[in-house]
Amino acid sequence: MENRLSIQIPTADLAAAKAALQQVQSILAPYVIALTPEQRKTIPKMSDGTEPFVAKVIEYAADAPQFLPPFVDRQEFDKDWQAISGLLPLLRLCTQIEDTLSDTTMMAGSEAYVSALSYYNSVKQAAKVNAPDAKAIYEDLRKRFERKARSGNESPE
Repeated sequence: MENRLSIQIPTADLAAAKAALQQVQSILAPYVIALTPEQRKTIPKMSDGTEPFVAKVIEYAADAPQFLPPFVDRQEFDKDWQAISGLLPLLRLCTQIEDTLSDTTMMAGSEAYVSALSYYNSVKQAAKVNAPDAKAIYEDLRKRFERKARSGNESPE
């Protein structure tokens, strides 16, 4: 079994990182919203390919405002563009952080789980040959792998 990750993050560093993220969250709280799953499905979305198009339209709307439909509020259009221009770099940085945190926790979790399974299998074998203390440990750990029997009168979840 290859150990591909071997890190010990000092508690102070974890606390400082958490505090910094909480500070970012606090700073942005007055400006961010939460969408419902339905809203996320139904709203038009700006992507990397759409971003240059919107930037170009902002320029054209400034230079040729006669083509801006009357129902489009130019000031709100500009505010939305400024918001996206300011938030996208933060989102990209957060995505990078999320990706590396996710990968690191996944690898650390995988390695810890493999070690735990190895220990469990060792205890299981020891319990089969009545090694001292093995049965109690095995009985406690095997609960993780027990399947719950369904009775016929239970409603499916």
